[in-house]
Amino acid sequence: MSQNEHNCPDCRETAPGVDRRDFLKTAGAVVAVGSVPGLVRSVSAGEAAQASTPESIVGHLYESLTPGQREKICFDWNYMDPERGLLRTRVANNWQITEPAINDDFYTDDQRQMILDIFHGIVRPEWHERYAKQMEDDCGGFGFEQSIAIFGTPGEDQCEFVLTGRHMTLRADGNSQENVAFGGPIFYGHAADGFDEGAKHPGNVFWPQAVAANRVFEMLDGKQRELALVKSLPAENAVAFRAGGYPGMPVSEMSSDQQEEVGKVLAKLIEPYRAGDQKEALECLAAQGGLDKCSLAFYQDGDIGDDKVWDCWRLEGPAFVWYFRGAPHVHVWVNVASDPSVKTNS
Repeated sequence: MSQNEHNCPDCRETAPGVDRRDFLKTAGAVVAVGSVPGLVRSVSAGEAAQASTPESIVGHLYESLTPGQREKICFDWNYMDPERGLLRTRVANNWQITEPAINDDFYTDDQRQMILDIFHGIVRPEWHERYAKQMEDDCGGFGFEQSIAIFGTPGEDQCEFVLTGRHMTLRADGNSQENVAFGGPIFYGHAADGFDEGAKHPGNVFWPQAVAANRVFEMLDGKQRELALVKSLPAENAVAFRAGGYPGMPVSEMSSDQQEEVGKVLAKLIEPYRAGDQKEALECLAAQGGLDKCSLAFYQDGDIGDDKVWDCWRLEGPAFVWYFRGAPHVHVWVNVASDPSVKTNS
């Protein structure tokens, strides 16, 4: 348990470069898509890092595992955990998908380096330092509270690598599921300065996303704000898709300059991730009608400091949920697919 975990009652395990032109074309909005301390690299880990994708490095990692290691962290594609359900698709705000932490003696130095390389491949280089800060603040750094699992077999049609920890669920699936972005639902968060960080969330690497969303709110007129403001927060993990009735202000009813600003929010949201995952998320959104099918809601509950700078907000459409819950600190739940029939295990 990290030194900060007791400060967050929600942070507990509940069960044992898309360029501007591409973004314009796919999302239909005018936007500008705006080091974790490494281990000593050995020759074999260095060779693995030369692979072109995180999935290729997953293949090297898989081949390096002993039978005993595979027994602990490798699973069939549709493995059902007795308590957690379909383990591959699970998402939570603080959990370890398997028991061994990355920095445990369970892994060799080469394997730990490959895991770090996979993580660096999922996240854009511009975000490596920011994620390093998040992990240092939340759990002492990379590898101390994170764990991994591999579902399916690398090189076959279905394979997914899952990295979990406090304020983290990330995936690399090589498009094993063509109708799902990011390989499935993901989670990120940050407790930069203790439990109650204040309205401005000092040092929080993800707070600029909320700043961008609040710019949209500032552009809304009185009647639009009435629509956009919602009293009660949804449940922490309420990211399953639903058929209509999305709370907040419909993007389709915004003016062109307001819609452009929402497009900038979307660009900010997908910015941390590799170009392929960004593209897939935008294609999934386009398949369901784009931002015009979404609504943007700001929640009165959770307004830290009662300053009308909205800490909690949500962009939602038929198969798109991006739930930014900034109280008491930042938790963000993400679920994006091309159609709403995809189920979520959260």
